[in-house]
This record gives sequence, structure tokens and C-alpha cells, in this order.
Amino acid sequence: MRAAIMDAPVRPLEMRDMHDPWPGPGEVRIRVAACAICRTDLHVLDGDLSEPKLPLVLGHQIVGVVETVGDAVEGRAVGDRVGVPWLGWACGECDYCRSGRENLCVRAVFTGYQRDGGYAELAVADGRFCLEVPETYDDVEATPLLCAGPIGYRAYRMAGEASSIGLYGFGNAARLVAQIARHEGRTVFAFTRPGDSETQRQALELGCAWAGDSTESSPEPLGAAVVFAPAGELVPAALRSLAPGSTVVCAEIHMTDIPSFPYELLWGERVIRSVANLTRRDGHEFLSLAAAAGVTTQVTTYPLDRSNDALDAARVGLGGTSVLVP
Repeated sequence: MRAAIMDAPVRPLEMRDMHDPWPGPGEVRIRVAACAICRTDLHVLDGDLSEPKLPLVLGHQIVGVVETVGDAVEGRAVGDRVGVPWLGWACGECDYCRSGRENLCVRAVFTGYQRDGGYAELAVADGRFCLEVPETYDDVEATPLLCAGPIGYRAYRMAGEASSIGLYGFGNAARLVAQIARHEGRTVFAFTRPGDSETQRQALELGCAWAGDSTESSPEPLGAAVVFAPAGELVPAALRSLAPGSTVVCAEIHMTDIPSFPYELLWGERVIRSVANLTRRDGHEFLSLAAAAGVTTQVTTYPLDRSNDALDAARVGLGGTSVLVP
């Protein structure tokens, strides 16, 4: 098979011919139809997330068709269309797994980081951690729904039942969450990079009640806020706009340090919490809700041999989600 290989951090990926992978017990081999690029891929490539498997095939928003089934696989068959997310395996035995928090499993293995991902023609995945892709989406459209969607949805649920919500950093995850929030009747406020009028226009087109710079105060106190940008300085900014008793959720897997801020911003039973990874339940629930709500994705496709160009476009947020097609 052909694959885009990461040999070391902070180096361009290299196209290479590789041996076709073979599924072990409990695993399936997937013919990759499309794989979206996530900001987490950039964190791995830039060395922000240490100790990746090397050499590595990046990519954890995979849509494809099962073509080979390993021993002891249940619920998956040749010909199934599946999605492969960031969480690639969890032990199922620790306290976290047994309490429905497999996203915190200390032995968890992540796709496109500790096991090879989808920047390739073929990928191997644990059959239990593959997700069913709604028929309403084609392969390319569905890819952003496999990471930006479920992790954004987990952050959204952690924000509580507030009638208004601020989204700081209006990238791929925020676009999906905004559509879910509007479907559920909530008022959404979008905070973007200063001066990014184009993203603000897109936010208003998606039904946000207001869109402005992340340096601005909200037009009204927020019932909740989710910080999708990896910028720690946005946490105090969100707190300044937050109503008492409300929550700021930090949704990024990697974020710059949060600067010190006066206690009065936190006082009033305001809460700061983080979200780590996703569970299979997050994926199943979000995909079902996205189909019911008519959530749309914005994508730009690239052939696999232009993976470095696609990563560059993802870095600057050009054209929505960059999607590689083998």
C-alpha cells in the first residue's frame, strides 16, 4: 500500500510503499476512502504531543470499508462502512473503563499517534472501536464527524444545559457544535481571531446570534463557554463573559499555559474544566444526533500524495476541514 509516513516530528511526511497491514485478533482491515486532518495531527507532527509511534501514519478521522476481518471480531463484517476515531483501544478493565470513562483509560491507545492511522490506502483498527457512519453522509463529508464532532459534542455536554453558549475559536469542531446547539434551541456566540471577518460571517450564516473578536466581551453574560482554540489566554477572556454558576470547558488536547487572573473572575461558583479524548458513546450519540439535526461539514479534498499541502492548509484554517483521499 501507499502511505504518507512521519519519520520524526517537525519534518515533512514522505510518501512510501509499505507492506499491506494484516489484522490481528479483534481487528479489521479497512480500505480507506477518506481521512480528515485534525488539529491534533498538527500537534503530533509539531512535537507538542510527545512519544508518538515512529515511523507513524497519522490520521484519526477515517472512513472506509472493511475488507478483512481478524479472529474473534464481533459485530463487523466484510463490506461494512465504518469510521475510525481518535480512541483506538481501551483496556475495558480499569476503574475508568468500568465506569464509562474509557477516554481516561491509562492504557488507552490512540489512532494516528500510538497506532497507525488513515493517511494511507489501508488501515487496521480494533473492531470494537469502529463507529457506524450515517448513510446520509458520503465518505468525505463524514470524516470531520469522527473527531471534531464527538470531542466537540463531549465538550458541549460538559458545558451543561445553558440557554446561551460562547464558542471561542470557530474552527471545525465549533462549526459542528454550533449547528447542534442551534438545533436544540440555544443561542450561540462565536469568538474568532481578531479581525477574522470571514470566519465571523460564516458563524452568522450557521445561525450564531453574534460573532466577534475573541478579545471582545460577550454582548450578554454567557451561560457556558467552550474554548476550542489552543490558546490559554482565552480562558480568562471567557470567564469575564461568563454568568455566575457557569462553566468554561477547555476542549483542546494541547493548550498553551493559562495566564494568571484575578480570583474575582472565578468567584461566583464559576467552573473551569477540561475534556480529554472521547468515548465510543460520544461517537455513537453524536453521529446519530448529527444526522437527525442535518449537520453539514465544510471540506476540501486533497490526494494522498499532497498530504503536506493538506496539513499546511489545515494549519491556517483554509477551506474548512482538509480531507485526504487515497
